[in-house]
Amino acid sequence: IHLLKHEHGDQIIILIIKFLFCQFQELYFKNLSKRNKQIMEKNGNNRKLRVCVATCNRADYSKLAPIMFGIKTEPEFFELDVVVLGSHLIDDYGNTYRMIEQDDFDINTRLHTIVRGEDEAAMVESVGLALVKLPDVLNRLKPDIMIVHGDRFDALALATSAALMNIRILHIEGGEVSGTIDDSIRHAITKLAHYHVCCTRSAEQHLISMCEDHDRILLAGCPSYDKLLSAKNKDYMSIIRMWLGDDVKSKDYIVALQHPVTTDIKHSIKMFELTLDALISFNKRTLVLFPNIDAGSKEMVRVMRKKGIEHHPNFRAVKHVPFDQFIQLVAHAGCMIGNSSCGVREVGAFGTPVINLGTRQIGRETGENVLHVRDADTQDKILQALHLQFGKQYPCSKIYGDGNAVPRILKFLKSIDLQEPLQKKFCFPPVKENISQDIDHILETLSALAVDLGGTNLRVAIVSMKGEIVKKYTQFNPKTYEERINLILQMCVEAAAEAVKLNCRILGVGISTGGRVNPREGIVLHSTKLIQEWNSVDLRTPLSDTLHLPVWVDNDGNCAALAERKFGQGKGLENFVTLITGTGIGGGIIHQHELIHGSSFCAAELGHLVVSLDGPDCSCGSHGCIEAYASGMALQREAKKLHDEDLLLVEGMSVPKDEAVGALHLIQAAKLGNAKAQSILRTAGTALGLGVVNILHTMNPSLVILSGVLASHYIHIVKDVIRQQALSSVQDVDVVVSDLVDPALLGAASMVLDYTTRRIY
Repeated sequence: IHLLKHEHGDQIIILIIKFLFCQFQELYFKNLSKRNKQIMEKNGNNRKLRVCVATCNRADYSKLAPIMFGIKTEPEFFELDVVVLGSHLIDDYGNTYRMIEQDDFDINTRLHTIVRGEDEAAMVESVGLALVKLPDVLNRLKPDIMIVHGDRFDALALATSAALMNIRILHIEGGEVSGTIDDSIRHAITKLAHYHVCCTRSAEQHLISMCEDHDRILLAGCPSYDKLLSAKNKDYMSIIRMWLGDDVKSKDYIVALQHPVTTDIKHSIKMFELTLDALISFNKRTLVLFPNIDAGSKEMVRVMRKKGIEHHPNFRAVKHVPFDQFIQLVAHAGCMIGNSSCGVREVGAFGTPVINLGTRQIGRETGENVLHVRDADTQDKILQALHLQFGKQYPCSKIYGDGNAVPRILKFLKSIDLQEPLQKKFCFPPVKENISQDIDHILETLSALAVDLGGTNLRVAIVSMKGEIVKKYTQFNPKTYEERINLILQMCVEAAAEAVKLNCRILGVGISTGGRVNPREGIVLHSTKLIQEWNSVDLRTPLSDTLHLPVWVDNDGNCAALAERKFGQGKGLENFVTLITGTGIGGGIIHQHELIHGSSFCAAELGHLVVSLDGPDCSCGSHGCIEAYASGMALQREAKKLHDEDLLLVEGMSVPKDEAVGALHLIQAAKLGNAKAQSILRTAGTALGLGVVNILHTMNPSLVILSGVLASHYIHIVKDVIRQQALSSVQDVDVVVSDLVDPALLGAASMVLDYTTRRIY
């Protein structure tokens, strides 16, 4: 009442009300914040994890961006802080921090940490400058965990600062081996880091050997592969034209990216000069990216300008290409050349040929698309490599990832218990055996996709490393090439998708098919008469392109031998022979632990060993072959003859009118006492036995394995023939019936499981 009497009383009352409202509002939000904090503390690890991602350059951002996007999509679990430093903020290197902004990430802090000079001293000073500036940033952000990538000197400064300030560190791509000072930096960061995300099994084993805690290592694959394997841009030609010109065609240009080798700068500059000379001589349109900021990069740029690369009509020199566009450029290039880790890692996902120069990536795991030129005195060796590689197309490689790294990493982050002691524990030898590849809740079974192309059925199976058939799919084998190849692709895609649900990691695809096969190229040269329209068929390329997996192809007889070597009675034996007795007769030979293919991929056609000069006609065009006597087709032929003469059926037997007479009816008749059927089976078994005797005299194996549905019916006759006909020196060789249920599928799988990173075996 007193204030109302005052000249400005009403204004004073309004101010008091506003003040009280602000006080109540502040109190309300404090209480709300306190209540939310109590709920989060009650939920323990369900509280938001504050993650700081620090990126130093365009290369590490391509690996960190998929993780950042993943974190951003789960705001209920994570808070993301982004710190940008290093060459991101330098105009000469493209001001690449802009691509982070274009990806709609809020940059919390920009740190200018690069001391110019591009020599060894400048690298040391840059690390020192970062160490001076980072503590204030980390004190302000107070992250629960910092994600650091790779092996750059900037990353070493980040890891050192975080470790000394008791901030947990998650290191991406530790355990790998390459050249230059990067190796030492990478391993130094490993020792500072609390958690590790690695890309390959070898890297995982290296981390374990370095005494890192196995429970804190996640084998996830490279995060950039999540983007690579899903990258589909039908308008890639517009990207090619934008960077290389309107007259350039797909697969008719080169991408060059070469960095200095800090431990041998002079030699790396000489190699770069020779590379440019070779590219000029090769006379193809080339996109040249400027080198990174390492010591020696300034001299490399001088070499480019001295040779007029920026003004040469065949060259386009650029400081930076956005990663999405860079993916399309390397995916459709005729070749990539240089010493960037991108060439030996990411480019393999597309099967693009790569020429890796010098020692910068020495020790890296590579796919078959990479040709190494370790050293060169003139341009000739590099030029020859260009002629060998340019325009080729290799199977896609997934050594470094399967496209599912980010979900694994996010799950791993959620599992981190902040209540655990911060102090690292080192696991000194003895090192645990490689039993589990991932953290307990992401255990996966290493598996292969196995395909069996039979005369009647087409089968696809997921097969584990132990030879267990996790799941099997069966369809009738179509009669035409188009239908058959489409069905194979469809079944394999469905099986690969199902494998993820079954917690199986598919390492590759193995295909078993009838006929003569070139396993080096993955081509069916000539098929059997049972599979039509199946000559000169490239099976590797369509499957590899569709599934982004390595693909192996071989003859079904060879696959049966491989199955016995890995899972069956041939395990551990140096020399043995497998004979398949089915619709036809096939086989495989293992000599000195290796499969024999022969000079024209025709070895082990054991069904066409001639055992009689005047025997019945064979499907191969000859006569008197084992297959003409002992195959399922031969027995079916004889059964039909008996049936037509009413000499097949005996008491207790019947053949329905709608059922074709086959080999099984002949076997049944023989068991029921049909003398003619017994005579036919004895003749067939004798022919097979003579074939085995020839094999014993020729190959002198330590074991012969009979496989297939007819094997158990022939085994005793074959042994009798060996006793009567074989030399005494080989009569002790054992002949056994295979105990494998699906040798063709298991053999196809063994090609993948034994040779995941090899093409020729």
